[in-house]
Amino acid sequence: MTRRCEITGKSVLSGNNVSHANNKTRRRFLPNLQESSLQSEALGVSVRLRVTPRGLSTIEHKGGLDAFLLTTPSRKLTDEAQSLKRRVNRAIARKAVAAS
Repeated sequence: MTRRCEITGKSVLSGNNVSHANNKTRRRFLPNLQESSLQSEALGVSVRLRVTPRGLSTIEHKGGLDAFLLTTPSRKLTDEAQSLKRRVNRAIARKAVAAS
């Protein structure tokens, strides 16, 4: 499992540790990933995602998980988020057919 935010796509960066003597050794900057359960109104279930706090605040700013997925272009979403977006679209279409 990669260290990658499933919403924003933020992943591991690399750089140098630089000592007082200016010695440089490689290091990794890891994203602040949190396992989070987000409620999807269209699916009627909670979905567990590994997201960064920035991703969580983006979702809340857009009005929830479903609103975020529907307003974000698919090319900007990760593969996991794209599959979740397809599930949400299918659920909304099913509800629209059932209502009419």
